[in-house]
Amino acid sequence: MLVQEKDDLVYEIALNFIPQIGPAICRNIVGYAGSAKNFFEMPAGKAAKIPRISPKLLSFRANKQEYLKSAEDVIHACRKKNIEIVTFSDKNFPLRLKGLEDCPVVLFYKGNINFNPARTIGIVGTRNITEYGKAITKKIIEDLAPYQPTVISGLAYGVDIEAHRNALNHNLPTIAVLGSSVDQIYPSAHKATAQSMLEEGGLLSEFSPGTIMHPTNFPKRNRVIAGLSDALIVVEAAKKGGALITAEIAYSYNKEVLAVPGNLQAPFSEGCNNLIRSMKASIYTGPKDLEECLSWSKHSLKDNASLTWDLSKFEQEDQEIILLLQTKKEVEIDTMALLLDTSVSTLAIRLLNLEFEGYIQSLPGKRYKLKSP
Repeated sequence: MLVQEKDDLVYEIALNFIPQIGPAICRNIVGYAGSAKNFFEMPAGKAAKIPRISPKLLSFRANKQEYLKSAEDVIHACRKKNIEIVTFSDKNFPLRLKGLEDCPVVLFYKGNINFNPARTIGIVGTRNITEYGKAITKKIIEDLAPYQPTVISGLAYGVDIEAHRNALNHNLPTIAVLGSSVDQIYPSAHKATAQSMLEEGGLLSEFSPGTIMHPTNFPKRNRVIAGLSDALIVVEAAKKGGALITAEIAYSYNKEVLAVPGNLQAPFSEGCNNLIRSMKASIYTGPKDLEECLSWSKHSLKDNASLTWDLSKFEQEDQEIILLLQTKKEVEIDTMALLLDTSVSTLAIRLLNLEFEGYIQSLPGKRYKLKSP
């Protein structure tokens, strides 16, 4: 690692140690200051002009050395435990997460993870999986294997671990997003599966080494699962539970959410049936449903637009447009402006530039789609 890269990494991790600071504020600070290091070193008067930053938060800059020491300790622990780090400013950071308001700033991982694969699918559900749920999870992975997606889940008991194991059986990359650090596998009964995932896929967490599982970590874990997934399939879920929280988050991110319908008298189908009834999820009956909502084709990955474009050369706004079109078959400009929180006039200029450069295609009715590389 170059000296400058190491310096930037220390400051980016240090920024996360400031109390009352979350992912959105971290990104706001870095966007305004240019880097985490600049934020710690800029004059107080200039730092006070950063939007959404309270005087109390700014006062924590006085503890810079304490935060830098903590960051150095994290980096040392990662090296000792063979844990890799990727930050928001890194060109390899997951592009699917970058467009999210609550995107993590720092991620820790083990394994051989492609953070920007052409296709991803999240599969979640109850920990109390039934034989029906096991059979359906196995069938979903079997049916999706020809599409070559990366399978995202949470390594929990039930649907999660079935999704990971079936993905491994079909030689599909699979990523487990953890509610603990990647050196604290939870549940410990799944350590062998976690180890098997490291060759093609791996373990991912926003929690620094030594962080044990805590219930408050799961909502954070769930949002990363939702954010990484082009579409989320809920296999079985009770009336309340973590899988439904993940589905709600995915829905709020404008992701495609699908649910497997179940027996009306089965308690672990109630959550899925409710998602469908409330129209927060489409019915999942087979891979054709994903072909329709994501324009996937199993004949050739090149039949579909993917994240194989070198997006690092684009401005953030253009990356968000391409990512949106990656997960939607076609999008009308007014809808796109609403989803991207921008004006139609500003968006139209960017779309025209991207079309001229050959990245997107305009369609009748002011609709757009992503072209294949």
